[in-house]
Amino acid sequence: MGEMMAEIPGPMTYEASGVNYGDLDPFKRAAQEQGRTTAGHLAAYHGMREVPESRGESAYVWDRGDEYGAMVTEGLGTKNLIADAYREEVGPTYYDAIAQDTAAMILNDLTVVGARPEVVTMHLSVGESSWFHDTQRAEDLARGFARACDLAMATWGGGETPTLRGIIVPGASELSGSAFGSIRNGREPILGKDIAPGDAIVVIKSSGMHANGATLARDVANVLDVSGYKTKLSDGREFGAALLTPTTIYAPAVETMQQAGLDIHYMSNITGHGWRKIMRATKPLSYHIEELPIPQDEFRLIQEISGNDDKEMYGNLNMGGGYAIYLPANQALDCIQLLNDIGFEAIYAGEVAEGDKAVHLEPLGITYHENELEVR
Repeated sequence: MGEMMAEIPGPMTYEASGVNYGDLDPFKRAAQEQGRTTAGHLAAYHGMREVPESRGESAYVWDRGDEYGAMVTEGLGTKNLIADAYREEVGPTYYDAIAQDTAAMILNDLTVVGARPEVVTMHLSVGESSWFHDTQRAEDLARGFARACDLAMATWGGGETPTLRGIIVPGASELSGSAFGSIRNGREPILGKDIAPGDAIVVIKSSGMHANGATLARDVANVLDVSGYKTKLSDGREFGAALLTPTTIYAPAVETMQQAGLDIHYMSNITGHGWRKIMRATKPLSYHIEELPIPQDEFRLIQEISGNDDKEMYGNLNMGGGYAIYLPANQALDCIQLLNDIGFEAIYAGEVAEGDKAVHLEPLGITYHENELEVR
């Protein structure tokens, strides 16, 4: 690869690319604290109550009396900039895939608490209204978002399309949205209260980068000065096409597991913070990962060019793992079979144990400690 690279001074870390969770997470915790001060309005004005354990989880949950409601707001990040740059070289917009990425970022956070998605909205901000002159891109985006909602068995309920000159760079766009779902039929929210030593950890493999790590991937493409996004991976795909593989929507997996009556104790969407997310549950337990999925070739190229070690990569990117399910060990094989039968690829990744709160990636000799994931 050396002949393809511009010279770089050292490792291109996630923090160096402009994404530092140490800067972001304190505001998230402050927002949670202020949010708690408003929780009484549910009871005072609506006859409902907050589920306080959901603060700091991927989705907010409240008790509506005869069911639970769940709500998420999420954003795509910068992956659409990869689509814009790669399109200049190959032609297709890839915005149908970008739409699925956006919807998946929202929906995959909603389903971890056991909510069934009902309504999804899209927020599309642009720097100039002329962004919509590219009708093919706009049509691909709309069609792809509708298809993603179909995959999640949810309704696209609307959204907003503001022009934010001076905030959004001309020619660029920002994609985000929200989703509402419910937890019915006597089910309780999945918030980790039952997670226990001895539980198995089943991991569903990702389709690729999903939508976390796009900024680092863009930096890598910029130093591949001969081919950029058209750089061939060892599996024959181009780097840009691999990065734009749409994010898996896991709602059908969750629905199948619930319909089968599996006793799911917790779930985690492996997105920002990478494999550190395995210890997102509040209980002081140790998580031992004995088998890791094989990372797709795009991760290998990112690691080779960026110079990052395994701890940096697995601490920020999904590295081939998309969704973690925690359940009794005697149900793990049934869970894996169910998921594989409907087209997902799941593995028995490890188990929960007593001990200091940490994630141990045993095949790599890597440990992430509790103070390396401070999202609540």
